[in-house]
Amino acid sequence: MIKNDILLFLILSSVQKFSLSQVTDNEDKIRAKNTDTTLGWKKGGIISLGIAQASLTNWAAGGQSSFAVNSLVNVYAHKIMKNSVWENYLDLGYGLLNQGKLWRKTDDKLDFTSKYGQKLKKSIYLAGLVNFKTQFTDGFNYPNDSIAISRFMTPGYLLGAIGIEYRPNNNLTAYLAPFTSKNTFVLDTTLSNQKAFGVDSSKVLRSEFGGYLRINYQVKIMENVQFQTKLEMFSNYLNNPGNIDVSWETLLSMKINKFAYQH
Repeated sequence: MIKNDILLFLILSSVQKFSLSQVTDNEDKIRAKNTDTTLGWKKGGIISLGIAQASLTNWAAGGQSSFAVNSLVNVYAHKIMKNSVWENYLDLGYGLLNQGKLWRKTDDKLDFTSKYGQKLKKSIYLAGLVNFKTQFTDGFNYPNDSIAISRFMTPGYLLGAIGIEYRPNNNLTAYLAPFTSKNTFVLDTTLSNQKAFGVDSSKVLRSEFGGYLRINYQVKIMENVQFQTKLEMFSNYLNNPGNIDVSWETLLSMKINKFAYQH
């Protein structure tokens, strides 16, 4: 009887252990699933202002005093729904450098992207994308600063695309759009008459149809250090498809303290 009681105790202990193990495994799966599919808005980004100055007075090694200011706004707002994702990116940049009496631009961009994707199956989405790019102020071919070679909406780019997006995780997205319309605006008539940025003389718009590839990758390298890169490629099906437009931007940001960033 004692032997049977011991055997029964061992069986019950095994069943109890198996039940507890199952509950723990299920809880882990549910927690992991909830972490990966958190619904609602996700917002963030970087806003920075950098100032640098070098002052030289009778410096034996030579050189020139300089003053530089750079500003950056890189923000996003994503809405994650059960079977769809809506992503919005805004990237602004402006910088100036002064050497002697001359001011020169070191950065000037306005870049907005909105993309909506409907899930087809795991990690695969059917997505539509709209992208707009231009600059804020006149650009010059230095040292000649009397004649502008670019300005706001000269050029301006408006791109619309429909394609497939691959989203294996929260860090990487790859978007391939075989149906893409790219429109280049040159609203300054002086520059459009010179066929600037590929538009025909006396026209302010150039429309192209082709394929578009966009890859975004961002990762937290370590505490307070983030890396992100964006690659864009466009090929015009109807005119020299081998001549591919390429845009590749990379940003490394490091948080120095609660209020300061280095990038």
